[in-house]
Amino acid sequence: MTIKVLLSDRLSQSALEVFHQRGVAADFRPRIGSDPVTLASIIDQYDGLAVRSATKVTGDLISRAKRLKVVGRAGIGIDNIDLTAATRRGIIVMNTPFGNSETTAEHAIALIFSIARQIPQASHSTKSGNWEKSRFLGSELIGKTVGVIGCGNVGAAVCRRALGLRIKVVGHDPFLSFERARQIGIEKVELDELLARSDFITLHVPLNDKTRKLIDAGALRKMRKGVRIVNCARGGIIDEAALLEAIRSGHVAGAALDVFEQEPPFGNPLLDLPQVVATPHLGASTTEAQEKVAVQVAEQMSDYLLTGAVNNAVNMPSISAEEAGRLKPWIYLATHLGAFVGQMTAEPIRALNVLFDGTVADMNTDALRAVAVAGVLKVFSPETNMVSAETIAKERGIVVSTTTQTKSGVFDAYVKLTVETDNWKRSIVGTVFSDGKPRFIQIKGIYIDAEISHHMLYTTNTDRPGIIGSLGSILGSHDVNIANFNLGRRGIGKDAIALLSLDSPVPQQAIASLHDSGLFELVNPLTFELQE
Repeated sequence: MTIKVLLSDRLSQSALEVFHQRGVAADFRPRIGSDPVTLASIIDQYDGLAVRSATKVTGDLISRAKRLKVVGRAGIGIDNIDLTAATRRGIIVMNTPFGNSETTAEHAIALIFSIARQIPQASHSTKSGNWEKSRFLGSELIGKTVGVIGCGNVGAAVCRRALGLRIKVVGHDPFLSFERARQIGIEKVELDELLARSDFITLHVPLNDKTRKLIDAGALRKMRKGVRIVNCARGGIIDEAALLEAIRSGHVAGAALDVFEQEPPFGNPLLDLPQVVATPHLGASTTEAQEKVAVQVAEQMSDYLLTGAVNNAVNMPSISAEEAGRLKPWIYLATHLGAFVGQMTAEPIRALNVLFDGTVADMNTDALRAVAVAGVLKVFSPETNMVSAETIAKERGIVVSTTTQTKSGVFDAYVKLTVETDNWKRSIVGTVFSDGKPRFIQIKGIYIDAEISHHMLYTTNTDRPGIIGSLGSILGSHDVNIANFNLGRRGIGKDAIALLSLDSPVPQQAIASLHDSGLFELVNPLTFELQE
């Protein structure tokens, strides 16, 4: 089936060219993002959806997108995408966090200058035939303190520019380490201290439940009188009604807003205040930035759809193109370790641990863990994939953890998946041999060497003479041919296991005969999806 993507917003033609050059069929319909009914009627035809901010990728749209594997946002903000619904459906959501960071930072600095020197107001007055030099008395930036809330890509770029202007910069970001703050050249402070010390405050955080109305009436009261506020991030981070009152009272000297709770902000009383500078969401609106994010999102989506490489995903670990090739046999192994555990577990799972030993511990273990968890859950929920796996696990109350360690055995690397229920705890271990083929190498602490095949049978018993012959005889009587026979035991007369590769599924009559023989404690048929 041909891979198809839809570009539903106004993206640069360069994005279309990237898709076509890479052999991905792309439909460019820039107006359909504003027509949700039509979009919903055709979305099931596409593997990928490239958007900007006009298209609303809602839960309802996602439920209709039966083929959709990836949504690419040409920009940073993803508040127009229902991330929870996409993740639950196993759809990767990507953004382009670097394409417009410099452009947005430049706009933030421009707005700081604008409210410090009242440039837009002075320009309007002069063009209206006035010469009001004394009216527009400005404020110098040198020596002032700028508080940057959110020190990610855009915030850090603002910090660098402000420091170049000989402005003191304090930053607040819960994910900002003191070491990173020193590298940027700023002072890391708590939010209340930033509010109290800053002459200018600029916002660079995403809009979510934690940041919605972050700057409310209480936060505004903590600011020093005469503060000026800039928002180039997202509308809704500032409580606009509270900001209106703070400006009218004189506590806030001015604000420069590129974003609003409702856009366009027609009828917003903030626009009537002379102390407010407003721009129409221009933070990323430069020719260069639009070109960069369009090309970047097209490259990222193509990489994923064609090679499995994942870059700048917001709902799963990233996998570079180089990693994708190196990880492929380990992903295959982790998937089948999970599938083995899932098919062997009949009661609710309480916890899963994935242990990485040796060279595999230096690979992308987040991605491998997600694949292993998906392998387990796919038995119960067939739509599960590495994107949705950990969300579904959390919904089921399963605690997922990872352990890494240096080489501790005869193998250069191995993966051990341990499952725990209320009643027992079991493990399976696998590795990838030099031929690139994954193997199961330990089950229940018993060593074995079994290549993965489509149809397999797992049995446990107490070691005694005649077991192998009985197992072969019973299967043969039901026309089941054994392709490979793999055995392991703890010792003479102790626990023993067998893992058989078969040419066909095991019929229920054969399973019943094995049970009725009284020789086997456990008889479990297994099915694995093989690589093409």
